[in-house]
Amino acid sequence: MDLAILILLATIVVWNAAVFCMYAADKKRAAKNAWRISEAQLVGCALLAGGIGAALAMKFLRHKTQHIKFKICVPIAVVITLAAIGILVWFGFIR
Repeated sequence: MDLAILILLATIVVWNAAVFCMYAADKKRAAKNAWRISEAQLVGCALLAGGIGAALAMKFLRHKTQHIKFKICVPIAVVITLAAIGILVWFGFIR
């Protein structure tokens, strides 16, 4: 596998881990009534290929699961993330 492909895949993994951590930090801040990460930032990061991290955070942390915006946008973000990886595979960037 090409080094550029490995870097791209690592970037996607790290980005999704960062999005998961953003959701975790927001949940922790919510419990402490502290300054929160905006919903627009959380959704935006999910839509920018961080959908898997956001979905995992919603599932395992049970954070933002009752908000309709997240119920709609996070699954769309997962599809976008998987589609981006699929496009890379389809066009032969990842073998």
